[in-house]
Amino acid sequence: MGWLTRLLSSSIGKKTLVAAAGLLLCGFLITHLAGNLLLVAGENSFNRYAEALESNPLIIPAELVLALLFLGHIVMSLRVKYENRKARPAAYVMSVAKGGRTPGSRTMIYSGLILLAFVIIHIKTFKFGDKSFGLYRLVIDSFQNNLYTAFYVLAMALLGFHLSHGFWSAFQTLGVSHPKYTPLIKRTGLVFAVVIAGGFAFLPLWARFSGSSMP
Repeated sequence: MGWLTRLLSSSIGKKTLVAAAGLLLCGFLITHLAGNLLLVAGENSFNRYAEALESNPLIIPAELVLALLFLGHIVMSLRVKYENRKARPAAYVMSVAKGGRTPGSRTMIYSGLILLAFVIIHIKTFKFGDKSFGLYRLVIDSFQNNLYTAFYVLAMALLGFHLSHGFWSAFQTLGVSHPKYTPLIKRTGLVFAVVIAGGFAFLPLWARFSGSSMP
């Protein structure tokens, strides 16, 4: 376990863990969005998908691994931020933005913390909510609440900002940096951020305005 201790104690090691966990979470977002889009396919399709997930014996281990990735990503990010601030306190006194910085890069920690609050509320609402009439009905009914729908869409906008910087930054941290390929990775990250955030934001709006007319 000495290698793990050395990894966690070094700045480069912590940044590497943040990047690796972030990319793995990006993979989860793709599969999660693909499953959630079955909401549009109708009640039977979505409930069958939800029941298949919940009955899978691997779901609990998968959720534990996902929770560790998510919490590790946040904790390591906060540690890196704190250590950078401690090492260069003068740099944080000035509020003038440095060249090349984007809204996504300037708000990574803040968007991450708000997304943490979102995930807690999201899990409470849908994992531990009343599914007596099926998850589909719980989702549709939840998004009839204008406040919750607005919060969900806002959180997805913040997710887009977070991904727009985090995606390409993770590759850079892992050593994938080249004048020829970095611009492509940045453009891919921007497209990925728009697709993921837009796809998730579409669902509550669809449920709010289409689902409200359903019996």
